[in-house]
Amino acid sequence: MSALLEIRDLKAKVAEEDIDILKGVNLVINKGEIHAIMGPNGSGKSTLSHVIMGNPRYKVTSGDILFEGQSILGLSPDERAKLGIFLSFQIPEEVEGIKMRQFLISSFRNVNPDDKVTVLNLNKKISELAKGLDLNTDFLERYINVGFSGGEKKKSEILQMGLLHPKLCILDEIDSGLDIDALRIVAENINKFKTDDMSILLITHYQRILNYIVPDFVHVYIDGRIVMTGNEDLAQEIENNGYSIVEKELGITISESEE
Repeated sequence: MSALLEIRDLKAKVAEEDIDILKGVNLVINKGEIHAIMGPNGSGKSTLSHVIMGNPRYKVTSGDILFEGQSILGLSPDERAKLGIFLSFQIPEEVEGIKMRQFLISSFRNVNPDDKVTVLNLNKKISELAKGLDLNTDFLERYINVGFSGGEKKKSEILQMGLLHPKLCILDEIDSGLDIDALRIVAENINKFKTDDMSILLITHYQRILNYIVPDFVHVYIDGRIVMTGNEDLAQEIENNGYSIVEKELGITISESEE
């Protein structure tokens, strides 16, 4: 099976600084797989997602990122999105003056320039997706994330996932700040939108979302690299006992800044 995403010994830093935050990440995600990355605060999990997406704030110092067999290091975030990579932001930004519906239509057209779907049908699709996420229709007429609750912001990210149907969906702490009902709705829609040709990279602190979305692989991420891989049982063990399993089995000491 050929890899959809292959990360090879990836090292990266904040562009204006000298210290690597990613310290040799290796990861292979095949088509249709769900991978979860768990790790303590400050370990670099979110940085990995931004580097995959091409955020110019970060600079790759060595290694490579291959998508469908081709290096994407020279591509802009927009070009990566057009290839089929989607990133849901941990803290979505507020944008005054642009309504959600307008933004969603523009995003769809940008990623799918050859799709001839009419505006009428696209609007109908967007409204259906919003309803499935328990969002009121007036939500779509509000400015992007302005005055949104934490749950509304996370649901808007999943709405984009459902509309754009990317090949690779990177969900960066999509469960943070959600109450149990919002978590269930978000997870149910992720499962609904997930198809056999879509892969998911789910970054999280907590095991609870994995009660709804069952990963094929769980990776433990410590100090800028993946140090352990298992299945959902590994996530449950971390939930029960913390990262002591890492310290015990690998002899890795987790610093206070990572706890």
